[in-house]
Amino acid sequence: MSPLIIARLTVSDRAHQGVYPDKGGPELERIFSEEWNLPLQWHSLTVPDETATITSALRNWIDQKIPLILTTGGTGPTPRDVTPEATLAILEKQLPGLSEAQRMGSFSIAPTAILSRAVAGIAKKSLIINFPGNPKAISECLPPLIPAIRECLKHLSE
Repeated sequence: MSPLIIARLTVSDRAHQGVYPDKGGPELERIFSEEWNLPLQWHSLTVPDETATITSALRNWIDQKIPLILTTGGTGPTPRDVTPEATLAILEKQLPGLSEAQRMGSFSIAPTAILSRAVAGIAKKSLIINFPGNPKAISECLPPLIPAIRECLKHLSE
């Protein structure tokens, strides 16, 4: 069985500069690997909070026909948080339910979860989902989405 190829983009000025280690990206990999139960092959990159850089990385992976692209970080309300804008610039179809489920699933645990501006959707045959940068938030948001991700990837591969 061929592994599912997944690209993971960490968006963080400070992690990119080496001020602190990326914790969101490894948490995405850990949770997804535990929940998926099939072979996975990861591509990862850490970039600063810059729209053009984020968009370029996403386009590169879409052109490589990577079926699943997960981002972490840059989804909050601060001026430097631009991951949703960079993602929206390349999406052909939005899948708002994925992001709504993240916010609502975390809301009872952390009411500030509704400040997330994460988006999700499809570009060509790639599913792209924004996640928060906080590892605890990722562990709350990602597992409930796995069945929908499986279904979407099945449709995209047809």
